[in-house]
Amino acid sequence: MAFTPTPIPSRTQFVLDAIRHAILAGALSPGQALVETELAAQFGVSKTPVREALKTLAGTGLVVMSQYKGVAVRRVDADMAREVYDVRLLLEPEAVRRTVAREVPLQAAEEALDRADRAEDGAERALANREFHGALYLPCGNPLLTRVLDEVRDQAALVSAVTWADQPSWKREAAEHREILRLALAGDADGAAHALRDHIGSFVRRAFPEDTDRPSGKDSA
Repeated sequence: MAFTPTPIPSRTQFVLDAIRHAILAGALSPGQALVETELAAQFGVSKTPVREALKTLAGTGLVVMSQYKGVAVRRVDADMAREVYDVRLLLEPEAVRRTVAREVPLQAAEEALDRADRAEDGAERALANREFHGALYLPCGNPLLTRVLDEVRDQAALVSAVTWADQPSWKREAAEHREILRLALAGDADGAAHALRDHIGSFVRRAFPEDTDRPSGKDSA
C-alpha cells in the first residue's frame, strides 16, 4: 500500500511556515525556548496548531523536544552540520543523477534559483535553496530516498542560514547551484551528480573545518 501523507491543516501550516522562517532568519535563536502559549498568542491561534507545527518541526530537526526542558530551537555546531551533510553527500548526488537520467522537467529548480537571487534576507535565500535541492532530487523515482533527504532538508537550510550570518558565502553557493543546474539541463547526469557532490562537500569543509587537535576517527562531509 502506498503511503499518502496527511494534509496539514491551514492554521498549522501557517504557524509552521512562520516559525520555520523565524528560525532561519535568526529571529528565533538556536537554543531559544519555544513556549506554546506565547506562540499561540503571537499568531492569534489556539495551542493545537502550534503544538502540531512544533511536532512537525521536531520531525525535520529544526527544533528539539525534551520531556523536561520543553521545546527549543536546534543548536548548530560542527558535529551536527557534518552529520547532516554526510547524509546528503551519500544520497543526494545519486538522487540527482537519477532525476537527470529520467529527463524530467526542471522548471521548479530554475524558479527556485531565481527566487534565491531575489531574496532579501538569509531566511528567504535558505528556503529558496532548500526548494532548489528538493526540485532536483524529488523526481528521482525512489520515494524512500526522497523521504530520507526530506528529513534533513530543514536542518541543511538551518546550517546554511547560521553559516551565512558569519560567513556570507552565499554568492559562491549560488554560482555552484547554477553550474549544477546547467549540467542537469544539458542532460549530463554524471556531471550534475559530481558537481553536486563537490558543492555539498566543499560547503561544510569551508564552514566547519576540521579541528586539527581532534582525533581523526570521524571524517568530514
